Amino acid sequence: MSHLYPVPGVLLGPVAAGIRKAQRRDLLLITLPPESRVGAVFTQNRFCAAPVQVCREHLRQTTPRALIINTGCANAGTGHPGLEDARATCSAVGKALGIAPESVLPFSTGVILERLPMARLLGGVGPALSALQADQWAAAA
Repeated sequence: MSHLYPVPGVLLGPVAAGIRKAQRRDLLLITLPPESRVGAVFTQNRFCAAPVQVCREHLRQTTPRALIINTGCANAGTGHPGLEDARATCSAVGKALGIAPESVLPFSTGVILERLPMARLLGGVGPALSALQADQWAAAA
């Protein structure tokens, strides 16, 4: 089995937040050092999910310092409430890390047409922050 080596300055915090299933790692916080450079490729679909819209906005404003990724709920097809949820997630992560919300990129995958379970997602931010380590690649996967 091959070993996944840490990337200098990158920390990962995978946790089970109960987004869709109990006891399953479904939330991942990744922090990036200030000198990081980030590239992104997004769907060209006009009806892209809320996290895609927020990521595009944030990338136009600043260099990302954190990624917050959930599985179980895609936050797609959720309209304005989904955008509010994605932005609230960025605000919570930004506050926890002491960075601007625009420095956080949200990513979601899973069931479409359902809103994020915000209480569970936001409840997982603190544990994800506490779990941050450089060698969590396998757990994050």
